[in-house]
Amino acid sequence: MEQNRPATAAPLSGLERSTLRELLIHGPKSRAEIARELGMSRASLTRVTRTLIEQGLIADGPLELRGATGRPSEVLRIRPEGRRFLGVKLTSDRLFAVVTDLAAEALAAYDEPLVSQSVEDTVEQIGGVYERLSAEHAGIEAVGIGLAGDVVSKGGQQILLESPFLGWREVPLAELVSARVGLPATAENDTRALTAAEHWFGVGAGYESMVLITVGTGVGVGIVVDGKVVTGANGKAGNLEHLPVEPTGPRCDRGHRGCLASYLANAAIVGALRTPGLDYASVLQLARNGDPAARQAFRDAGHALGVLAATLANTMDPEKIVITGDGIAVTELAREELDAAIAANRHPDGAPIALDIQPFEFDEWARAGAVLAIRDYLRF
Repeated sequence: MEQNRPATAAPLSGLERSTLRELLIHGPKSRAEIARELGMSRASLTRVTRTLIEQGLIADGPLELRGATGRPSEVLRIRPEGRRFLGVKLTSDRLFAVVTDLAAEALAAYDEPLVSQSVEDTVEQIGGVYERLSAEHAGIEAVGIGLAGDVVSKGGQQILLESPFLGWREVPLAELVSARVGLPATAENDTRALTAAEHWFGVGAGYESMVLITVGTGVGVGIVVDGKVVTGANGKAGNLEHLPVEPTGPRCDRGHRGCLASYLANAAIVGALRTPGLDYASVLQLARNGDPAARQAFRDAGHALGVLAATLANTMDPEKIVITGDGIAVTELAREELDAAIAANRHPDGAPIALDIQPFEFDEWARAGAVLAIRDYLRF
């Protein structure tokens, strides 16, 4: 048993979850600051903090100067080691997994090829990975799974409506994984999972509205409004891959001419060179070496990305737009085209866009799955 952790932790109340979330997102705070932020009485806060301390989730920190009074106050802080979570990312042929603490810091990472694309084999494989990692990192509380696809809640059940890369339709993935590992599990579109991770534990922490754009194998958009990740009625919020960019442009694999996917996805950049045998890494190297065709493919992609960013700024008016993903090199090779397209398509009266370009490691997708589990644990 971990030190300072009860053998059986009682479910958290609403006020306890709100207090924990406040400290998770905004960092150490005094009791007076928490009470003021959450509108709690001193007596309620005392009960809440006592419970969270007893469950090993928070601890008293050192005295700090807080506010304008100049008087030091004892602050409360998260105990990251108080809980552990498993995050999983599924691609069409591989499973990535991480174990994180309560602050979403990765403690272990693992990946392996998928045994097959069948639902049964994949659920069993997730169970095997859980057993492998929990043997080294005991006390995992919940599992979160991110994958490309549309996820909705139907009748209180979480359903993966469709995942084209895996060929799945109408799969209760979270329920199946929960039954296999004996823990709460949740599943979500991978871009929305990554959006949640950036919103709580990344550059979006503290913002009530933000947009995340992922560029790479596909183009994903995650949206936060009023502090919540937007899902949509059918799990398709942010599905903008086929936004028109240039009416005379190339066709995408769905037959649309000049849409976002026909310029910005990694495969579109490779296809623009019309040279057999190339992959994204080789085209990227060609562009960095000054190859004219490769440089033009990235310039076109940068223009398309700018159109998307401006469209989202005009539509959502977010506090911040984050761009990341394994195709992030487009922002390096075509920053002028990106900025020019934003300027040309942004509403004339719109405020300047707060653009935040983040480097990307593939394990971030699995870490985002762990953030799903953390958020579900806090019922947010």
